[in-house]
Amino acid sequence: MHRSSRLPAADLAKVAVFAGLIAALSLAPALYLFGGAVPLTLQTLGVMLAGLVLGARLGALAVLCYLAIGAAGVPVLAGGAAGLAPFQGPTAGYLAAFPIGAFVVGIIVSRRGRFHPVRGFVAAVVGGIVVVYAIGIPVLAWRAGLSAGEAVTAGGLIFLPGDLIKAVVATLIATGVHRAYPSSTDTESSRAATPA
Repeated sequence: MHRSSRLPAADLAKVAVFAGLIAALSLAPALYLFGGAVPLTLQTLGVMLAGLVLGARLGALAVLCYLAIGAAGVPVLAGGAAGLAPFQGPTAGYLAAFPIGAFVVGIIVSRRGRFHPVRGFVAAVVGGIVVVYAIGIPVLAWRAGLSAGEAVTAGGLIFLPGDLIKAVVATLIATGVHRAYPSSTDTESSRAATPA
C-alpha cells in the first residue's frame, strides 16, 4: 500500500515548535570571543535538542525550517541576522552543518529503542559538536582566509567548553522530556518499523 509522504499534523506541529525554539535561542546576544569571525550562540543547543527530542528526520526538518525562515529574511539567525548573506560568510559551514548534525544526533539516540542519557550525551557531542565543527571549520578557513590551525582555534577550540556544557544541558532537558513523554522519538522508529 502506498503511504503518503506528507507529515501528520502532530509532526508538523513538533517541527514548527522546534524551529521556533531554535529561533528563540538564536535571539540571545551573540558573543564574538577574542574578535573572532564565529559568534558564541545558543543555536547548537537547539540543534542538539531537536535531534534528541524529535529524532533524526523531524529534528533535521525543524532545523531546515528554521534556516529557511532566516534565509527568507526573518531576523532569526545569530545576532538577528537574516537573508542569504550569512549563508555566504565565514559561518556558512556551521549553518549548513546544523540539519546534518541534528539528523546524526537523532540517528544515534534512537538506535536502541528507549532514550538513555549517556547515549543522548554522546549523540549531542557527535552530532552537535563533531559534525558541526567538521563542516564549519573548513568553510571558516576558506571564507575567512585562515590557516587550518587558526580555523581550528577560532572556530572550534574556544567554543568547545561551552558546547560541551550545551550538550549536558540538552541531555538533561531531553531526559526530562522523554520521561514525561516516553514516545516522543520512539514514534519515528516505530513508524519506520511499521509495514506500508
